[in-house]
Amino acid sequence: MKRYRLEQIGEIISGGTPPTKIKEYWSGDIPWITPKDLSKLKTKYITHGERNITKQGLDNSSAKLIPKNTILLSSRAPIGYIAIAKNTLTTNQGFKSLFCDETKCYYEYFYYWLNCNINYIIHRANGSTFKEISAKTFKKIEIDLPDLVIQKKIANILKKIDEEIEINYNINKNIKKIDIQKKRR
Repeated sequence: MKRYRLEQIGEIISGGTPPTKIKEYWSGDIPWITPKDLSKLKTKYITHGERNITKQGLDNSSAKLIPKNTILLSSRAPIGYIAIAKNTLTTNQGFKSLFCDETKCYYEYFYYWLNCNINYIIHRANGSTFKEISAKTFKKIEIDLPDLVIQKKIANILKKIDEEIEINYNINKNIKKIDIQKKRR
C-alpha cells in the first residue's frame, strides 16, 4: 500500500455553467451534467444529463471537457452523488471530478473507494449556507492504494456484484410491469 493525496493520483476537474440567458450557449451537442442528473442515475455510468451546451457555451464558461472514465463527485447540493463518465462530457460547478493517472489508480477502484468513503469526505465539507467540498480540500484528501493489479482485481469483483444487482433490479422492474398489466385485465 502506498498513501497519496488525491491531487497526486490524477487531475481534479471542477465544472461550470454558461450564462443561461444566452441561448447560443445551450442545446448543443456537449453533455452537461448537474447533481440532479446523478440523483436519477440507476447505474454507475453516465452519458448525458437533461441539458447540453454548445462549443460556444463551453468556451465562455468555466466548464471543462471531462474525459471518458473520469469519476464525478457532486461536491455540493448535495455532496455524495458519484458516477463514471462513459463518454466525454462537462459538469456544472457542483462537481469535483477526478481523471485518474492510470499508472497509480484504476478509475473503477477509485469509484468504489469513493462510495465506501463518502461519509469521510462529507465530514470535510465547509460552508455556512450549504456544505461544499472545495477543490483545495478535495485535493488534500488521502487514499491508501494497493498495487494496480490488486486494484483491478478488487474493482472487478465489485463490478460483478454490481452487474448481478442490476440484473435483479431489471427482473424486479419487469415483474412489476407484468403485475400491473395483469391487474388492468
